Amino acid sequence: MENITVYTSTSCHYCHLLKDYLKEKNVAFDERNIDTDSDARAFLIKNRIMGVPAMYVGEQQIVGFDKEKIDEVLGL
Repeated sequence: MENITVYTSTSCHYCHLLKDYLKEKNVAFDERNIDTDSDARAFLIKNRIMGVPAMYVGEQQIVGFDKEKIDEVLGL
């Protein structure tokens, strides 16, 4: 499976739901918290993403907690 990176913030309810969902499906991912990681925050701004959660599967981007899209992209 391709590398999966999840951009989150500490107080984001949907970020917690996304992380829990990926763990439930046994999907490994790297988390980048924009509250504590200025490079992660800059990356999202550079890519014109103004909200979290944002998830990258390889080069494919999913913004928000969209189970249908996540399942489609991950083949779940």
